[in-house]
Amino acid sequence: MEYVQALLYKFNWWINTPEFLALLTNNRFLLILLVIILVRLKYNTYSSMWATALVNIPGTLLHELMHFLVGLVLNAHPCNFTIFPRKSPDGGYVMGSVGFRNVTFYNAVPSALAPLFLLVIGFYINRYYLPQMPLTATNYILYVLLQTIIIENAMPSKADFRVAGMYAKGVLLYSALFILWLFSLL
Repeated sequence: MEYVQALLYKFNWWINTPEFLALLTNNRFLLILLVIILVRLKYNTYSSMWATALVNIPGTLLHELMHFLVGLVLNAHPCNFTIFPRKSPDGGYVMGSVGFRNVTFYNAVPSALAPLFLLVIGFYINRYYLPQMPLTATNYILYVLLQTIIIENAMPSKADFRVAGMYAKGVLLYSALFILWLFSLL
């Protein structure tokens, strides 16, 4: 047992040496490799609904929470919230959902595309939290895991896009606002 503890101590010392940390954090290839490994591990759980649910719950919670909060702020009246998977009529699985009672032209697009706000959260974590974090291999791997979860779950689903496109007035309104915003950047 002491041999294992000594081995773990040496391994921990080695992965936290300045040389190894510089190699780990300054190498885009290793970063991409780490993200792909995380994604592959996630997809390997897809043979079991419960393993899939367990792996996806943190991201599903963030995704559905964004729908809920934006719907609440824009008067869409969220009426149910679930992060537990269920079988859909087409044979696939729905990982989570938020139901609304008052979807209108002005709140359909932002409520449906609300998970995109996770990209803003990921950006601020990268910009303001990462520089404050002590640089260790464990912290860096946890940071990559957190950012992978945030960015992957920021993407709206097909159902989200379908709801966003249901109200042509809303699509036109938010498209015009987006174009005006882009012109304001010039």
